Amino acid sequence: MLKLVATLAIASTTMVFLSACSSAPDNPLPRPESVDLQRFMGDWYVIGFIPLPPESEAHNGIENYRLGDDGRIYTTYTFNKGSFDGPVKRYTPEATVVEGSDGTAWKMQFLWPFAADYRIAYVTSDYRETIIARPSRDYVWLMSRDPGMSDARYQSYVQRIEDMGYDVSEFRRQPQQPLNER
Repeated sequence: MLKLVATLAIASTTMVFLSACSSAPDNPLPRPESVDLQRFMGDWYVIGFIPLPPESEAHNGIENYRLGDDGRIYTTYTFNKGSFDGPVKRYTPEATVVEGSDGTAWKMQFLWPFAADYRIAYVTSDYRETIIARPSRDYVWLMSRDPGMSDARYQSYVQRIEDMGYDVSEFRRQPQQPLNER
């Protein structure tokens, strides 16, 4: 029975990530001219998103990027499932930078051999806020170096994401506790 549950879980996860590899619309995503990968590395708090199914109930999400000596980007995404006190979930996909993209396009691999397109569609000049998007406009993440963001700033990013061609009716704010309450 346990083998059946594990097999179904793997099959379900595979289908989610295969669907995440769908084709892109005709209009390309915006992108910065280049991304300084060293500056981009570190912790990013997920402020808002159109989530992948496994993260749909995420609270306190933190995406951490670490650039390996081999050029790969080692990612750890940690969050509490369902509430601030919910069980901790952790995912550790790896990314490679797409050649010729100046650091703005990544192939993120959750499950070998499948890799999904992830794009840094926007990053502030001080590397404090970013939007990670997908050409197929199915998932998107607004992230910040700080867990809090004013409602006005958040709404300006929602508008930016809509201008990128996303249906923002599915975009939502991820609950983040202030650091002193964690």
